[in-house]
Amino acid sequence: MTSTTPFVSIIIPVKNFERTIEKTFEYLMQVDYPRDAWEWVIADGGSTDRTLEIIKNWQKRYPFIKLVEIPNCPSPGFARNKALEVVKGEFLFFTDADCAPCGDWINEMLKHFQRDLKIAAVGGEVYTLKVDPNNLVEAWCQHFRFNMVSPRYGFIQEGYYPDFPKEPNPTDVGGHKAYFFGTCNVAYRKCAMEEIGAKFWERPTGEDMDLSYQHRSKGFKFYFAPKAKVDHMHRADLKSLRKVWVTYGQAHLPLIDKYVKINGLEIILQFRKGNPSFILPFPMRGFMYIGNFHLLHIFALLFLTGLFLTFFFAGWVTKLFTVASFLLMFYLLYQYVKWNFSMEPKNKFWAWCKMKYLTNLSFIQGGLKDFKKYKILCIEPSF
Repeated sequence: MTSTTPFVSIIIPVKNFERTIEKTFEYLMQVDYPRDAWEWVIADGGSTDRTLEIIKNWQKRYPFIKLVEIPNCPSPGFARNKALEVVKGEFLFFTDADCAPCGDWINEMLKHFQRDLKIAAVGGEVYTLKVDPNNLVEAWCQHFRFNMVSPRYGFIQEGYYPDFPKEPNPTDVGGHKAYFFGTCNVAYRKCAMEEIGAKFWERPTGEDMDLSYQHRSKGFKFYFAPKAKVDHMHRADLKSLRKVWVTYGQAHLPLIDKYVKINGLEIILQFRKGNPSFILPFPMRGFMYIGNFHLLHIFALLFLTGLFLTFFFAGWVTKLFTVASFLLMFYLLYQYVKWNFSMEPKNKFWAWCKMKYLTNLSFIQGGLKDFKKYKILCIEPSF
């Protein structure tokens, strides 16, 4: 390590990651950075599989690996906070035990920090690393661009994130304008975190979004550096993937509760180009997306209503209403699934449709899960 080489800490929370953690370690060892200028801080939240055994075997070979054990850990955010208590790095790099950083990961991020002292965080792009070439869920995640940064924000290019609004709308913190970096691929300037007393909240999910907003709301800058990429090894089965999407939706209510002060329901016309939106006066906060997923269900309900009414009112108006509802339902269904026609293999088309529908449904279920607790309404977007 030279006097100009910053010491960095790589923080990884883990719990039962025996399937992927060794692959993550192998990729980290290929990252181009002096071995005496980094440390890995692994925060284990109570693994019951071979995860701890794998970590300790690696510790025997590499003294820069630290292990923090947290039995009965309530959340990844809690584990990361425990790791932050022992880190020594000037810059704090976050990734997960199912991620594979690229060789230039650290240097690519550091060059942006060094250029602008107001940058609190640099985040990179996230791609898919398939562990099993025959796993359909992994293939779906790759096609969906799961966890990618650029597509989430209209295919943005390298550069600064927008300033955080002084009076954010609900979609600025829990929707399509919610600019944040996920903790699978982000680095923070430690002194910026210390300046504002930032730490992860300890809820089951949303801690990466909250940490982002803690900094952005204080005027710190965020920089998107797509070349600092990681490849993500995603969930291996649909049940696990659906569970993740439920937690994504569930995170939005406490975020809106914390950061959004205006009352009103933000309506987003997702079926229109540019996602135009407006605030509807309403006695509670939240958002409601209206896209193909939502509309096809509305017209399916209208179609079934029309069928029922034809038993009692067999006139041409009822028939026209029923036929029109069916045609609109079918059109919206096509618009919703047509993206799946390009997926390979073609003979798995119905499997791709099932995954898209069920993950979208799980996202919406998550947004409604804690409605009674927060009195905040979140109707999540259509995929």
